Amino acid sequence: MDKNRLHGVHTALVTPMAEGAVAYADLERLIERQLEADISGLVPCGTTGESPTLSESEHLQVIRTCIEGAKGKALVIAGTGANSTAEALSLTQAADEAGADAFLLVAPYYNKPSQEGLYAHFSALAESTEKPIVLYSIPSRCGIEISTAVVTRLREKYPHVCALKEAGGRSSKVSETLTSIDDEFVVLSGDDGLTLPFMACGAKGVVSVASNLVPEVVTEMVNLALLGDYEEARKIHLANYGFFTDLFCEPNPVPVKVLMQMKGLLETSEVRLPLCPPSEENLNLIRSISSEISLREKVGL
Repeated sequence: MDKNRLHGVHTALVTPMAEGAVAYADLERLIERQLEADISGLVPCGTTGESPTLSESEHLQVIRTCIEGAKGKALVIAGTGANSTAEALSLTQAADEAGADAFLLVAPYYNKPSQEGLYAHFSALAESTEKPIVLYSIPSRCGIEISTAVVTRLREKYPHVCALKEAGGRSSKVSETLTSIDDEFVVLSGDDGLTLPFMACGAKGVVSVASNLVPEVVTEMVNLALLGDYEEARKIHLANYGFFTDLFCEPNPVPVKVLMQMKGLLETSEVRLPLCPPSEENLNLIRSISSEISLREKVGL
């Protein structure tokens, strides 16, 4: 696959739910809306998709729904990581057979393996597929960071390990990665508020939560940065920075689901335990965000 297809905005899709079940009709509508906005990719079953609380059958059906809905118009980067290597292998192989274009593989959470354990884990997954792999480093949720040394080793042995979603909050990690690995390797921001700073260091886009709501806004900002027009991209970034950060006033995806319901994009804002509805204070903040958001506005909120 041409690495340039990994450039741009890839939406970390929410998993709509109603009365305890996945709301597939809502999911299909969300996918259509993303395609209308010319999104680069869809990322089902990541953190935003509440993957740890999905059963295996739900997990795979959500991925299949995205593949069928995308119709080849956008990449489907399936979230198939897990804290059990055997489970991640099973999910990756099933998603591969279903037609996913690439895989988002998070660092194993809770187990807290050593860096050598991380290398062995990702090596086993890389040997199970020939399709592109996007490593996902998010220390705040996993308790560990995928080190640049491990990323470099994996890239050298498995050329299809071709990207890193960096959600550690450090632009220095972007610089460190891109100065240690070949020019074909892609770094994507894992934090909407850091997308533009990361792109200034060489990242090529974002796996975005905000684009569930405003795909046009995030896409315009990223496309301007990819073209080197940082002056205009910065205007969008600064106009929306408060939104990008307030979107995480509660654990993701609680705020974005509430906002999507307020804007008529979801029937319910239901999340699965141990996630729960927002506090009254944060609900008021989310209401204020909602009043400022224009879903179709091209520049700014």
